[in-house]
Amino acid sequence: MNETIRQALQALRANRLRSALTLVGMAIGVFSVIASVTAVKVLDGTIAQELAALGTQTIVVTRLPADREPTDEEWRRPQLTYEDALRLRERATLPASVSASVGTGGREVRTREESTDPNVSIQAADEGWAQNNGWGIEEGRFLDEGDVRAGRSVAVLGQTVAEKLFGEQTPIGAEVRVDGRRFTVVGVLEPKSGGFNIGDSNNFVVVPITRGIAAFGLSDRDVSIDVRAPSPELLAATLDETVGVLRAIRRVVPEEPDNFGVFTSEQAASMLGGFMDALAYGGAGIGLIALLAAGVGVMNIMLVSVTERTREIGVRKSLGARRRDILLQFLVEAVVLCQIGGFVGIGLGVLGGNAVAALMTTAPAFPWGWATIAVVGVTVVALVFGVYPATKAARLHPIEALRYE
Repeated sequence: MNETIRQALQALRANRLRSALTLVGMAIGVFSVIASVTAVKVLDGTIAQELAALGTQTIVVTRLPADREPTDEEWRRPQLTYEDALRLRERATLPASVSASVGTGGREVRTREESTDPNVSIQAADEGWAQNNGWGIEEGRFLDEGDVRAGRSVAVLGQTVAEKLFGEQTPIGAEVRVDGRRFTVVGVLEPKSGGFNIGDSNNFVVVPITRGIAAFGLSDRDVSIDVRAPSPELLAATLDETVGVLRAIRRVVPEEPDNFGVFTSEQAASMLGGFMDALAYGGAGIGLIALLAAGVGVMNIMLVSVTERTREIGVRKSLGARRRDILLQFLVEAVVLCQIGGFVGIGLGVLGGNAVAALMTTAPAFPWGWATIAVVGVTVVALVFGVYPATKAARLHPIEALRYE
């Protein structure tokens, strides 16, 4: 067996171009599988982190449904406003906290000496937003009720903005300009990795919702309302009360459906989990097709190899090589080529999939289970598509093989 493996490796080295072509085809197939499942694994970790920050007792209210494409009727729903959030806070008795926010992007933040790129997000929020969304304070304070009620020009900086504008110095009490509007910095948020959006999740500024709506022209945008139940056990009751109060606030008659969307963090996890599974299996399916195509390529190239090495096979048989020896040599060649291609594809796939982690500034991932499946899969492909050329080589008659020109 050792001699068979040695001869197989010598044959591969002697035909480097053919070996490289076979290897590349297999690597592409494995890369397709591993890159897609690695990217999904990274996204899964990010989503789990975000939902953990929301907690198991958070309810999110939006104008449009979050789990599907809105219908024409749903697009015509009335705007969800900050006033709706205030009325919900006044009338609902179960929620531990009700907060509201509305955002905009593509803004530039300046000091006298420094400026950011024009890609900073502005989150116009009230005093409960940070707690309801899992943001901690690293320095200073968050917005308070007085800031929101008076519409003060104060701001809380995300970590990226604070580092860009102030470096190692404290920004507390400093003045920044957001699109030319002055704000006094009162706090800096603790950094977070990841986020649902690709990019830096710490590249934003929080201002009082009352000031932000007026300063940045957000009065025509829908707010998002976060409702926190007092405990996971009271989540269902809090959800029912929230829906009932909002229906009254938005004057929905009993026979009509809600004119707003409501979902919990658990529902979001289930919805996003199903979406991620579909992405993973879709990518794996494409990769499987690529593997099968690579397998056909392996068979074709090995058939060419058998034809080119007919005299070599005849010489080996005349010197005593058995059919089994020839069969094993060609099968070993196929397996070695496919295994090398498989490991190359795994390495490139992990790098490609983790490009998502770099874009989202979150932790990288390695899909151990899928990598194992890929190694086994390429071995099976090598055996299935290599057995016919190997059998053909093993059945060659030594005299006819020696006569072959």
